[in-house]
Amino acid sequence: MTKAEVVQNIANKTGVEKPTVTVIVEALMETMKKSMIRGNNIYFRGFGSFQLIQRAEKKGRNISKGTTINIPAHIIPVFKPAKEFEALVKTKVKVK
Repeated sequence: MTKAEVVQNIANKTGVEKPTVTVIVEALMETMKKSMIRGNNIYFRGFGSFQLIQRAEKKGRNISKGTTINIPAHIIPVFKPAKEFEALVKTKVKVK
């Protein structure tokens, strides 16, 4: 599902005009990005959490050159679904 489809779906369900919904969705995403850039996790009860996790330093390989490279420790954002949301997906979505 794309952002445009999300906006259309919300507009249809709420009766709010698409331009207004677009502004709200954009503001939500911008707020989430800024919060995580400041180092904060985001929690949506019943849906899941957006967390920052630290990856340890490790060695990697440049296959084309055949050399070893050092990948420094870094922080990445991850999504962890809530248990009830994860259970719903497991029961409702069929394996292809």
